Amino acid sequence: MFLVMFESTKMQTELRTIQIEPNENISFPIVILLAVTSHYEILNFTDIFREHKKNGIDINKPIRALVSYKLTDNFSIKRSHEWINRPEVLAEFDLPSFSERTLYRVLEILGANRDEITSDLQNVLFERYDFEHMNINMDWTSIVLHGTEAKLGKYGYGHDHRPDKKQITVGVTELADPINIPIGMTIEPCNLNDQTHFKKTYRQSSGRLREGSLVIFDKGANSVANTRMIRADNLQYITGKKLNKSDDKIIAEFETYGPQVIDAESGFQQ
Repeated sequence: MFLVMFESTKMQTELRTIQIEPNENISFPIVILLAVTSHYEILNFTDIFREHKKNGIDINKPIRALVSYKLTDNFSIKRSHEWINRPEVLAEFDLPSFSERTLYRVLEILGANRDEITSDLQNVLFERYDFEHMNINMDWTSIVLHGTEAKLGKYGYGHDHRPDKKQITVGVTELADPINIPIGMTIEPCNLNDQTHFKKTYRQSSGRLREGSLVIFDKGANSVANTRMIRADNLQYITGKKLNKSDDKIIAEFETYGPQVIDAESGFQQ
């Protein structure tokens, strides 16, 4: 072993570079490209997206490139156009050079048909995979828009507390742990509160759930109308409740009711 180390030391003729010098070379993880291509085929994305643009450039090529970009650099859409339009990347995705406007047109098509696309994606997921449960988590958040052109952007209350900027709200549905796969997304103006937004997010995926499935959401979307909607579909729910002074009094007197431990590990009592 000592001999090998000695010989290796003797063979080195110069020191390694101590300062990296930038050049024009580009690189990206080939595994990401292979994964995107593989799942495109497995989940039949090609047919799903092709339905919405049949003329001109194949819509699937810029979508595949954009997804690959978002899984690597993941900066702005403007920068994604620059990333995709390098000769090496265009060749990888068999794309001709295209304008930034073309990319935004692709995104506009996806947005305009988002409900149908989401439904088609759900069809593929639930036909292909036998999920062990259909319990879902739902949550809502807001995104600040630093431009003014988005038609859905509105001024109003947002989770980011930026009343000076237009915003949109996003509702997301995922199959709960241990699956943790997103199955739905709804986009609405910022001035729509969570209780109202709940209905669209819930209805987008509720028809896919098995009887008795659990719907989990936070107290911001909790209302009598929303919980009744869930129960009418023969589903269960867990949510939070906004507390008031009468609730504080009940909590303060909880121990006087002689609670019993239901789950010793979690400390849950009733």
